[in-house]
Order: sequence, then structure tokens, then C-alpha cells
Amino acid sequence: MSSKNFPNKPMADILGMPMIGHVYNRVKLCSDFTDVFVATADPEIIDYIKSIGGNYIKIEESRISATDRVAEAVKLVENQYQVSYDLVVLIQPDEPMVTPDMIGRAISPLVMDKSLKMTTLMAEITSDEIFNDRNEIKVVADTQNNAMYLSREPIPTSSKNVTFPRMKLVGIDVFRRDFLNQFNMMIPTPLEVAESIDLIRIIENGMKIKMTLTDVVTYAVNHPEELDKVRELMKKEEYILKQYMQ
Repeated sequence: MSSKNFPNKPMADILGMPMIGHVYNRVKLCSDFTDVFVATADPEIIDYIKSIGGNYIKIEESRISATDRVAEAVKLVENQYQVSYDLVVLIQPDEPMVTPDMIGRAISPLVMDKSLKMTTLMAEITSDEIFNDRNEIKVVADTQNNAMYLSREPIPTSSKNVTFPRMKLVGIDVFRRDFLNQFNMMIPTPLEVAESIDLIRIIENGMKIKMTLTDVVTYAVNHPEELDKVRELMKKEEYILKQYMQ
């Protein structure tokens, strides 16, 4: 709720429902999950999730990074409900256009390859505006689709007349449960701090992030002025909206 660029963002209205409601309900449509929780320290979000009969877990407000918050939430949920999870999927609350198919695509590499520790989605950047937006995290991957670097700056360079795919992160990260705990125990790294991107901690420690490409066109909400665009696009998603909007 204390986002610097967009205060109270998770509760912003989209088609008569708070943004966090759209994210929560869309995630619940994914049949791969045994449980879905909203991890938050904000009373406003807790009250809303309770009002729709949803699951939440209250975490410490001092947690800064999303990954650290989710690692804490998993421990609390497992202790409270006496369960143990195989995979943990972190979905950002400003992705109201997330679809079950996107989530399934993010999960599938870890199901197919037991050696992978985590995956995350990436999508092609469709405009210079997005490429230069510091709220959009850009990614450069190698020929095996492993992340080489993540940055809020526009990378790779566009200073030369060379055609290359420009990619951004989509807010869906999938961790093996044990690796999430290992990640949470690592000390924050210099480039992670400089870029304010916690996933860089994995790369700086010599480990891999498998990138999975999605061709689904979605938009995160980073600024208030982006709400109108997202509202108009979501109006066209009649099939998925009618599964939960009632």
C-alpha cells in the first residue's frame, strides 16, 4: 500500500473490483495450485481479502523485497497449517491481467526438469516507452534462456543499429521450496542493491534463473495513468472475467 510511485495501488479500482481482487481471483483459477494466499502487512488488504472469503497471511511490515516477504509467508503458512509445499509461485499484486495459462507456462519447466531451481516469465517489450521505464525490469538472456542480467535501465544498448529482442520480466516467479529458503538465507549482493532487483542475488551467486517466454500481452500497473489502459483491455477479457466477477 505504500508504493512510492502509486500509493494504495493494490486497492485501486478496476471495473468495480480492487486490483488485488483481480489478481487473487485469477490466480485461484489456476488448477495447478493447492493453496493461494495473499501475503501482506496492510490491514486494508487483509480486511478486503477476508470480506471475499479469501486466504491471507500477515507478514512483518519491515520486509522489503517481494521474495523475502514470500519466503516468510511460506514458513508461516506451513507452520500454521502443518503442510509442506513442493513449488512456491510468487505473483506480484500489480499484475491484474495475469492468466492461468501464463502461470502454467511458468511452472512447467520445473515440472519437466528436476534440476532447475527457479523460473520466471519474460515477455517481449513492445514500445520504447516500456523499454525506458525504470519500473519495468529488463532482462538479457543467453541462448539457453538463462538470465544473464536484469536491470531497470534499458538493456541491451540501443546505441548501435542492431536488431535484437527486447525483453522484460513478468511478475511471476516460481521457486522450488528448498531453494526459496536458500535464497532467503543469502546476503543481499551489491548489484542487487544497486538495481533494487532481488533476483540478481541468484545470478551474483553463480546460479541460474531459467527464463520462460510468454506471448500473452499483459500490462502491469506501475503508475496511476496506466489504469485506464488496463481497464479498457480487461473489458475485452469477457471469458475470464465472468468466471469470477460475480
